[in-house]
Amino acid sequence: MAKLRFLTAEWRDLLMLNYEVDPDVLKPYLPAYTVLDLWEGKALVSMVGFMFMNTKVMGIKWPWHVNFEEVNLRFYVKHFDGKEWKRGAVFVSELVPKAVIPLVANNLYNEHYKALPMRHSVTAVDNDHTRYLYEWKYKGKWNRLGATVNNAFEPIRAGSAEEFIFEHYWGYNRIHGTKTLEYQVEHEAWKVAAVTEPVFDADIAGLYGKDFVPFLGREPHSAFFAKGSDVAVRVAGKILAAPLLPAD
Repeated sequence: MAKLRFLTAEWRDLLMLNYEVDPDVLKPYLPAYTVLDLWEGKALVSMVGFMFMNTKVMGIKWPWHVNFEEVNLRFYVKHFDGKEWKRGAVFVSELVPKAVIPLVANNLYNEHYKALPMRHSVTAVDNDHTRYLYEWKYKGKWNRLGATVNNAFEPIRAGSAEEFIFEHYWGYNRIHGTKTLEYQVEHEAWKVAAVTEPVFDADIAGLYGKDFVPFLGREPHSAFFAKGSDVAVRVAGKILAAPLLPAD
C-alpha cells in the first residue's frame, strides 16, 4: 500500500556547501535506530539553499506558500530496516520565510523549522557562470549562503562525492529516544555543475549552536550545485524498534 504523499513541489537551484565535523557534535541530533553515514570516513554536514516552487501540501496550493526559499543544515545517516540499509538525511535547522510551515511541520512531524525574512538572487556573471545567493535576516542582520556556478550541467557520477551528498532518498526525524519518524523523498536523478567562490556568512552560534562554530566557520570541504526537479515527499511511518543488523 502506497504511503501518504504529504508534499509535492519543485526543488530548484540547490546549493550545497559541505563541512567536515566531529561526529560527537551530531550525536545529540541522531534519531533512534540510525547511524552516521560517513564519506571516506568523514562526518559531513551540508548548508543547503534552494527554492521551493509550485508547492502543494496534501494536494492543495496554499495562498502565499507556493514559491519560497529554504536554507537548512543537515547531516547524513543510515537505517537498517531488516532487509536493506536506507541512506537518509537528518535536519538540524530549516529556515523558511513562511510562519505557517514551522507551525504545521514542527508540531505534526517534529521538524526544526524557523520562519525568518528571506530573499534570493540569481545573477549572470558571464556567458558561462551564474551567481546564486540565498539570504535570511536574523537579529537584524542579513546572513548569506552563495556561490558561483558553471552553467554546464552533467549527470552525477556513480561513487562520486556528489552522489553521496545528493542521493539520499529518506529522511529521519528524532521524536524521542526510542521513536523515529521516517519519510521518503522521490525525485529523478539530478544533474550537477561545478561550483567556485562559495560564501557562508552567518551567526553560526545563534542559529545552530556554539558546537558548530569551529566547523562551519572554516572553508567548506566541498561545494556542489544541482538544478533540481519535481519532488514528492511521503510519510513512511514511525520506527519503534531496531531490527537485527546484518552479519558482517
